[in-house]
Amino acid sequence: MSDLPKAAPTVALPRDGGTVLDISNLRPDWVVLFFYPRDDTSGCTKQALAFTALQADFAALNTQVIGISKDSVTSHDKFVTKYQLTIPLLSDESGTVSEAFGVWKEKSMYGKTYMGIERSTFLINADGQIVSEWRKVKVPGHVEAVLQALKDL
Repeated sequence: MSDLPKAAPTVALPRDGGTVLDISNLRPDWVVLFFYPRDDTSGCTKQALAFTALQADFAALNTQVIGISKDSVTSHDKFVTKYQLTIPLLSDESGTVSEAFGVWKEKSMYGKTYMGIERSTFLINADGQIVSEWRKVKVPGHVEAVLQALKDL
Protein backbone atom coordinates (compact mmCIF):
# COMPACT_ATOMS: atom_id res chain seq x y z
CA MET A 1 0.00 0.00 0.00
CA SER A 2 1.19 3.47 -0.75
CA ASP A 3 0.50 4.84 2.73
CA LEU A 4 2.94 2.39 4.37
CA PRO A 5 5.11 2.50 6.34
CA LYS A 6 3.32 4.54 8.96
CA ALA A 7 3.69 4.74 12.73
CA ALA A 8 1.81 2.01 14.57
CA PRO A 9 -0.64 3.13 17.24
CA THR A 10 0.44 2.59 20.86
CA VAL A 11 -0.27 -0.90 22.15
CA ALA A 12 -0.04 -1.50 25.91
CA LEU A 13 -2.70 -3.91 27.11
CA PRO A 14 -3.23 -6.64 29.71
CA ARG A 15 -2.32 -10.08 28.43
CA ASP A 16 -3.14 -13.64 29.36
CA GLY A 17 -1.71 -14.16 32.82
CA GLY A 18 -2.64 -10.59 33.81
CA THR A 19 0.54 -8.59 33.16
CA VAL A 20 0.59 -5.62 30.80
CA LEU A 21 2.48 -5.95 27.52
CA ASP A 22 3.70 -2.79 25.77
CA ILE A 23 4.88 -3.70 22.28
CA SER A 24 7.33 -0.79 22.22
CA ASN A 25 9.31 -2.71 24.87
CA LEU A 26 9.86 -5.53 22.37
CA ARG A 27 12.10 -3.44 20.13
CA PRO A 28 14.40 -4.05 18.33
CA ASP A 29 12.30 -7.12 17.49
CA TRP A 30 9.61 -6.83 14.86
CA VAL A 31 5.98 -7.59 15.78
CA VAL A 32 3.21 -9.45 14.00
CA LEU A 33 0.02 -8.11 15.57
CA PHE A 34 -3.08 -10.05 14.66
CA PHE A 35 -6.59 -8.98 15.61
CA TYR A 36 -9.22 -11.69 15.85
CA PRO A 37 -12.94 -11.65 16.75
CA ARG A 38 -13.31 -14.12 19.67
CA ASP A 39 -11.48 -16.70 21.75
CA ASP A 40 -12.33 -20.37 21.21
CA THR A 41 -14.26 -19.98 17.95
CA SER A 42 -13.41 -22.09 14.92
CA GLY A 43 -11.50 -19.61 12.74
CA CYS A 44 -9.83 -17.83 15.66
CA THR A 45 -8.67 -21.13 17.15
CA LYS A 46 -7.21 -22.26 13.81
CA GLN A 47 -5.42 -18.92 13.42
CA ALA A 48 -4.00 -18.92 16.97
CA LEU A 49 -2.85 -22.54 16.59
CA ALA A 50 -1.18 -21.75 13.25
CA PHE A 51 0.71 -18.78 14.72
CA THR A 52 1.71 -20.93 17.71
CA ALA A 53 2.94 -23.70 15.38
CA LEU A 54 5.17 -21.27 13.44
CA GLN A 55 6.23 -19.15 16.42
CA ALA A 56 9.82 -20.46 16.27
CA ASP A 57 10.03 -19.53 12.57
CA PHE A 58 8.96 -15.97 13.38
CA ALA A 59 11.35 -15.84 16.35
CA ALA A 60 14.21 -16.90 14.07
CA LEU A 61 13.46 -13.69 12.14
CA ASN A 62 13.51 -11.59 15.35
CA THR A 63 9.74 -11.25 15.23
CA GLN A 64 7.25 -11.55 18.09
CA VAL A 65 3.69 -12.71 17.37
CA ILE A 66 0.87 -11.21 19.44
CA GLY A 67 -2.89 -11.65 19.21
CA ILE A 68 -5.52 -9.11 20.25
CA SER A 69 -9.26 -9.43 20.78
CA LYS A 70 -11.85 -7.75 22.99
CA ASP A 71 -12.09 -10.87 25.16
CA SER A 72 -11.17 -10.59 28.84
CA VAL A 73 -7.88 -11.76 30.34
CA THR A 74 -9.84 -14.60 31.99
CA SER A 75 -11.17 -15.69 28.60
CA HIS A 76 -7.64 -15.54 27.14
CA ASP A 77 -6.30 -17.63 30.03
CA LYS A 78 -8.88 -20.35 29.32
CA PHE A 79 -8.18 -20.21 25.56
CA VAL A 80 -4.40 -20.45 26.09
CA THR A 81 -4.77 -23.37 28.50
CA LYS A 82 -7.28 -25.27 26.36
CA TYR A 83 -5.09 -25.18 23.23
CA GLN A 84 -1.60 -24.82 24.80
CA LEU A 85 -1.07 -21.55 22.94
CA THR A 86 2.38 -20.02 23.37
CA ILE A 87 1.74 -16.62 21.81
CA PRO A 88 0.68 -13.70 24.03
CA LEU A 89 -2.98 -12.71 23.75
CA LEU A 90 -3.85 -9.12 24.66
CA SER A 91 -7.22 -8.02 26.01
CA ASP A 92 -8.62 -4.88 24.37
CA GLU A 93 -11.91 -4.86 26.28
CA SER A 94 -12.37 -1.10 25.78
CA GLY A 95 -11.74 -1.44 22.04
CA THR A 96 -9.37 1.53 22.04
CA VAL A 97 -6.52 -0.27 20.26
CA SER A 98 -8.88 -2.02 17.83
CA GLU A 99 -10.32 1.37 16.88
CA ALA A 100 -6.84 2.92 16.56
CA PHE A 101 -5.88 0.22 14.05
CA GLY A 102 -9.20 0.59 12.20
CA VAL A 103 -10.31 -3.01 12.74
CA TRP A 104 -13.49 -2.28 14.75
CA LYS A 105 -16.08 -2.52 11.96
CA GLU A 106 -19.72 -3.02 11.23
CA LYS A 107 -20.21 -6.64 10.29
CA SER A 108 -23.22 -8.68 9.27
CA MET A 109 -24.27 -12.27 9.76
CA TYR A 110 -27.60 -13.89 8.90
CA GLY A 111 -28.98 -10.49 7.90
CA LYS A 112 -28.13 -8.80 11.20
CA THR A 113 -25.53 -6.07 11.51
CA TYR A 114 -23.31 -5.67 14.55
CA MET A 115 -19.95 -4.20 15.52
CA GLY A 116 -16.95 -6.50 15.78
CA ILE A 117 -13.28 -6.98 15.06
CA GLU A 118 -12.44 -7.49 11.40
CA ARG A 119 -9.75 -10.19 11.31
CA SER A 120 -6.59 -8.23 10.42
CA THR A 121 -2.82 -8.60 10.76
CA PHE A 122 -0.11 -5.93 10.92
CA LEU A 123 3.65 -6.30 10.53
CA ILE A 124 5.48 -3.69 12.61
CA ASN A 125 9.22 -3.11 12.19
CA ALA A 126 11.86 -2.33 14.83
CA ASP A 127 11.14 1.39 14.47
CA GLY A 128 7.45 0.95 15.32
CA GLN A 129 6.31 1.43 11.72
CA ILE A 130 3.59 -0.66 10.08
CA VAL A 131 5.27 -2.06 6.97
CA SER A 132 2.56 -4.52 5.87
CA GLU A 133 -1.06 -5.09 6.69
CA TRP A 134 -3.65 -7.69 5.84
CA ARG A 135 -7.33 -6.89 6.25
CA LYS A 136 -10.43 -9.10 5.99
CA VAL A 137 -8.12 -12.06 6.56
CA LYS A 138 -9.19 -15.55 5.57
CA VAL A 139 -7.48 -18.03 7.92
CA PRO A 140 -6.32 -20.83 5.57
CA GLY A 141 -2.74 -20.08 4.46
CA HIS A 142 -2.66 -16.66 6.13
CA VAL A 143 0.00 -17.35 8.76
CA GLU A 144 2.28 -18.85 6.12
CA ALA A 145 1.72 -15.79 3.89
CA VAL A 146 2.69 -13.45 6.75
CA LEU A 147 5.84 -15.48 7.42
CA GLN A 148 6.76 -15.40 3.72
CA ALA A 149 6.18 -11.65 3.52
CA LEU A 150 8.55 -11.21 6.46
CA LYS A 151 11.18 -13.40 4.78
CA ASP A 152 10.83 -11.39 1.56
CA LEU A 153 11.60 -8.04 3.24
